[in-house]
Amino acid sequence: MSKRLRIVAGLALATGLLAAGSPALAQVETGPWTSESPSFNVQQRGCGTVSGLTFTLTCSTASGDQRAERRYATYTGGTRQFEGSFRITSLGGTRISLKQTFRDAPTAGPFWMLAVERGGRLYAVHGGTTIATGATVGTTVRVNTVHNVGNEHRTYINGSRKHTYASSGTSFYDKFGAYRTSSGQGPATVVWSNIRFWRK
Repeated sequence: MSKRLRIVAGLALATGLLAAGSPALAQVETGPWTSESPSFNVQQRGCGTVSGLTFTLTCSTASGDQRAERRYATYTGGTRQFEGSFRITSLGGTRISLKQTFRDAPTAGPFWMLAVERGGRLYAVHGGTTIATGATVGTTVRVNTVHNVGNEHRTYINGSRKHTYASSGTSFYDKFGAYRTSSGQGPATVVWSNIRFWRK
């Protein structure tokens, strides 16, 4: 094999490995989907800090409101899709919420929460159902949630449907970052990337 062919083959192999090691970026389920860019505000409470898309809980406190999150604008009706990839860069604690769908007024409160345990198990906070495994430190995981308001909330991990939850109510909003659940504690650092939203 010539030197040029060896270089081309090497580049192709490297590209293939990168593609295989990174979650694909694409909405799930059939469209047509319309891209949107909802506004957000940053929430830092307790020992939570946010720097861009890096969310950190610096303490091991097992009580109180410890959060570092983005809270996106409220949506009503229709079908909404969130997509984002997270990579846990350190996890000295456990049971940290990564992605949330919240009800807004008049019945405000958590509707659905995706959390991680120290060993890499992803689970639904309400009910404790295992959603996936392997979300260990350094691994990039893609999350899609599809919320057909008033009908169903569906969760996909790396493109595969993993969880379905009945939905009622009319007003909701998305959150992601790092948040201490009622049974959890830090410290933890989570880096999110490739955040996208659609509606139909």
